[in-house]
Amino acid sequence: MNHWALELQSDGKGHEVDAAAACSRAVPAAFVWVHLDGREQDTLQWLKDHGGMPTTVIYALTATETRPRSEAIEQGALINLRGPAAGGGEGVDDRLVSIRAWVEQGRAISVSFHPLDGLDVLREQMVAGEIKDPGDLISHLAMIITKRVDPVISDLGDLVDDCELAIAPEHAYETRRKIAEARADAIVYRRFVAPQREALSRLAELDAPWLEDDDRLHLREAADRFARMAEELDAVRERSALIHEQLTDLRSEQIENRALLLSIVALIFLPLTFLTGLLGMNVEGIPAAHEPWAFWGVVGFCAAIAGGITAWFGYAHWFRR
Repeated sequence: MNHWALELQSDGKGHEVDAAAACSRAVPAAFVWVHLDGREQDTLQWLKDHGGMPTTVIYALTATETRPRSEAIEQGALINLRGPAAGGGEGVDDRLVSIRAWVEQGRAISVSFHPLDGLDVLREQMVAGEIKDPGDLISHLAMIITKRVDPVISDLGDLVDDCELAIAPEHAYETRRKIAEARADAIVYRRFVAPQREALSRLAELDAPWLEDDDRLHLREAADRFARMAEELDAVRERSALIHEQLTDLRSEQIENRALLLSIVALIFLPLTFLTGLLGMNVEGIPAAHEPWAFWGVVGFCAAIAGGITAWFGYAHWFRR
């Protein structure tokens, strides 16, 4: 179900009701929560007809692009939060989806364009009577989002830990790919985590009658956890940059060692090439050209030269560079 309306009734539990009727009653209920699917074509018109909210709020609830924020408007508050998408997503932007809400005394109207992971849990909590007012709804929503985002950020940190342990020439390519993905994910997550912390902190300080002390405590706790997540994401970005530099240095060192080895081989064979080229000229007067021992003498002389040059390179510590 992509949309619903739950009303808190005399038994202290949430019961499903008609959204338009619940919002238009002359005597409002103790609390009603209406959730709408922003992808449906009639959502904007429904908000205009039954929302009973400022026009700026209507368009903010149905905006295509949003960032986490909370803002007091007249007697209510506009709240935008981001949480993990139900079922995940292909990219980080798809894995973090927005939920927008207009909250005032006795009523909350929320809109989401993509299924939010944990929204069904929030709905079950209201049906069970655990949510009594708008403050409970928003604080429970913030805690649900926090519990689902926190493990994702922790997994990024664990991935960076694994990459640090896997810094080796034989794993360089795979490690570079993983660390690049972790860094990109950390940058995108922080783009939403940091303002979400500010939004929750600002909401906890809001002077609203529907926010109780327990609600403010839960909102501050969620804001603190998002602050810790932002710090961890900063650490992931910095550590990823350091690991990338280490991998670049390792690759440069490999190239340098291979170039040094090629230089040593070339320097060893350079005088041998000159000698064999000189003796191989098709002219008269080559010393010992007709002696039976001449071939092996030249071979031995070349081997002595090669051994001497190799020994000199070893004495000069070229092989350790």
